Amino acid sequence: MSFRIIIPARYGSTRFPGKPLALVAGVPLLQRVWALGVSVAGRDGVVVTTDDQRIADFCAKLGAACVMTDPALPNGTERAHAALQSLPAEVDRIINLQGDAVLTPPWVIRAVMEAMRADDTVGIATPAVHLSDAAYAALKAAKDEGEVGGTTVTFDHDHNALYFSKSIIPYVRDGMKNPPVWRHIGLYGYRRDVLAQIVALPPGVLEQAEKLEQLRALENGIKIRVVPVDYRGRSHTGVDSEADRRRAEQIIAAEGELLPTYDGSFSNI
Repeated sequence: MSFRIIIPARYGSTRFPGKPLALVAGVPLLQRVWALGVSVAGRDGVVVTTDDQRIADFCAKLGAACVMTDPALPNGTERAHAALQSLPAEVDRIINLQGDAVLTPPWVIRAVMEAMRADDTVGIATPAVHLSDAAYAALKAAKDEGEVGGTTVTFDHDHNALYFSKSIIPYVRDGMKNPPVWRHIGLYGYRRDVLAQIVALPPGVLEQAEKLEQLRALENGIKIRVVPVDYRGRSHTGVDSEADRRRAEQIIAAEGELLPTYDGSFSNI
């Protein structure tokens, strides 16, 4: 079983053009995500995939492996699949680490890899965090005010996903303490053959309704293993806008850095 971490990075974001090269607390966003991956899998275990020469040039200066893919590909999943085709056949598992996932703890990435190593029948794996009462109340308040962000997931006793939703699931009646609400973290491990199967399928009605790609798998009977993880007091956020970038900087200022440096020299974090 051989893994690669693949990081899709698109320069032409409509909400935040040039996002991968934007500075977050003085370090380019893509460099931060790359270094997090390297801390888990080493330099040889991380590949950036992009459709933009500016990002490829940045990767060359950084010493990061980079694969160019077709600009017409519609999403990061398909870009990761395209990049995988250029890797040796023995690479049979990947972690798709989103290029804006700047605050993903290395131990969360490692937990997904370990879950797939422990059970080679797992075709897709993804992490989730159990919400405390306070975190649940905060998410519910945000949803009540119309916020779309934040996906929750339910799963069975074997930790196979039942459903993902932008709504809070399950519905929790007033007064229940420690509700079974899990927030999904948008990081995926794929077996090579299952990723090929996913990208060959058309979007389903649930995927189109929720705008959640992972529902394509569930609609077609493909299991997704949910990996419970602990953020150890760290905050989670992605960067999809200038406001998100500032929020990430505020979190880093309050909680400290995940790595001592972001030059790719640290491992086993």
